[in-house]
Amino acid sequence: MNTRNDLFTDKLYLRSPQVTDGYALNRLVAASPPLDRNSVYCNLLQCMHFADTSVAAELDGELVGFISAYIPPNEPDTLFVWQVVVAQSARGIGVGKRMLHWLVGQPSCEKTLRLATSITADNQASWALFESFAKSCNALPVKTLLFQRDKHFAGQHEDEYLLRIAPLPNHPNDNKPMSYHLENLRAGLRSPASQYWLD
Repeated sequence: MNTRNDLFTDKLYLRSPQVTDGYALNRLVAASPPLDRNSVYCNLLQCMHFADTSVAAELDGELVGFISAYIPPNEPDTLFVWQVVVAQSARGIGVGKRMLHWLVGQPSCEKTLRLATSITADNQASWALFESFAKSCNALPVKTLLFQRDKHFAGQHEDEYLLRIAPLPNHPNDNKPMSYHLENLRAGLRSPASQYWLD
């Protein structure tokens, strides 16, 4: 028996963010390199404007995890995950995946067909999280280049890859064959054609 896992399973509380989480979120991200840190004002707006499509994880009243996500105005059937952060003390026991499953199960996300996010090539923790999430959903992950280091970041940031996952569990079209979702994912990629990655 893993008592640490059991403790977190029993005491971890997932909920929609509140505006008062903004400062704690800013501190949590700052303590979790190499995540990009935003201003406290940005985090306050995230917690206020995107509360219905984000999730906060609490342990004993302390913020130990957070997913910032939103539904893009031009893609109302996509949930875009902006950032996932888990406190050092809560890593390695599936908190990130639990937050993802909680989030896609919320009423505000019930009409979404796919999840999308962007990840740098060297962020192994994020790749592992989203691969594991896709497997647990029996879903297809498709990757393509989104933002380029020199073209979009003036050489100041690594390439970002767009990862799209479908179908989401218990969502519209989740009973369609995988060939449907593969074509749907490829058709929805808005960046130039690149190398695809399939789980």
